[in-house]
Amino acid sequence: MWLNISLGNYAIPSLKKELIQISRYNIAVLPGDGIGPEIIDEGVKVIKAVQNVLPELKCDFTTYEASATLYARTGVAIPQEVYDACEKADAIYFGAMGLPEIRLPDGTEVAGEIIFRLRFGLDLYAGIRPIKLYPNVKYPLKDRKPGSIDYVIMRENVEGLYASRGGGNILRDDVSTDTSIITRTGTEKIVKYAFEWAKRRNGAPFDGKKRVTCVDKSNVLRSYAFFRKVYDEVAMAYPEIERDYAYVDAMTLWQVQRPEYYDVVVAENMFGDIISDLGAGTVGSMGMAPSADVGDKYGLFQPAHGSAPTIAGKGLANPLAAILSGSMMLDWLGLKNNDETALKASRYIEEAVYRVLAEDKLMTQDIGGTARTKEVGDAVVEKISDLS
Repeated sequence: MWLNISLGNYAIPSLKKELIQISRYNIAVLPGDGIGPEIIDEGVKVIKAVQNVLPELKCDFTTYEASATLYARTGVAIPQEVYDACEKADAIYFGAMGLPEIRLPDGTEVAGEIIFRLRFGLDLYAGIRPIKLYPNVKYPLKDRKPGSIDYVIMRENVEGLYASRGGGNILRDDVSTDTSIITRTGTEKIVKYAFEWAKRRNGAPFDGKKRVTCVDKSNVLRSYAFFRKVYDEVAMAYPEIERDYAYVDAMTLWQVQRPEYYDVVVAENMFGDIISDLGAGTVGSMGMAPSADVGDKYGLFQPAHGSAPTIAGKGLANPLAAILSGSMMLDWLGLKNNDETALKASRYIEEAVYRVLAEDKLMTQDIGGTARTKEVGDAVVEKISDLS
């Protein structure tokens, strides 16, 4: 929502009348289970801090309950009124959902009742998974410098094998089936999104070339050959961006051996899910893995990691994935609404995270430090104040 406020010259005689645009967004917050509430607290704190230095930006946060814990208590994971509130919000800020001991009658985790309902119901077809190496983070690859790994995985979010969720069959407790679904419409949408994203970026760290890598298994399965065919057709509209291809098994090798080669990667749902987690491992931790699930109208932003119940409430969780997901939320709102203030706020948060890590003082255990969750959030807030 945009508000236009006209300032007259009553405050300062020399001040000319001008138009100030105030960006006001309603954010639905779903903290969830396990470490979800504590990391989302830090993310909201950081966004409020950036609002203090950019007063033209206003985010109104409303927290709702949707979780495995709620399901255990009531038999409902996401009430209809919560879903409706998410549908009406400008964006959804999502924590971590699910607890391994709380499951549906079919044996699957409750988290899917929430995240898949939102993804499929709101057509959040583009799963955006940045893979970026920050300074001083403990990571498993040798001789990598900050910025040498910097690519984005575009995961098709509402088709593929996961489209069968709840629709597969088990016959006589002997045979089980799930069907992968790949459509022209869905593939065109995610591939186009990937190429449009590549236009925004500076290219791969290795050579600066803008490229989109199609990850599939087209050498074996017709459905993936179709995925690649549609990719090629969409790519024709972007001659300035290099085409690239990888079979998914080879991709898992190359993500480790030559991650600097990649710029934007596009894949079917399950393949995108798997290579996203691998990519996060190469840059230190799932705690460094923000994500966005977006469509043409709606957007949901969450760290890519799970609820980590074994460390919940202990102050050990890395909040940076949640904080960076908040940055992605502001970037998406800025692009969607042509709002430079929201775009600037997004850049402030990412730069603040970079500066905190560059000082090599406050890192959580997963990336080689001993800092507490709240300490890291406070440090990011302090850097935002410095940037202002």
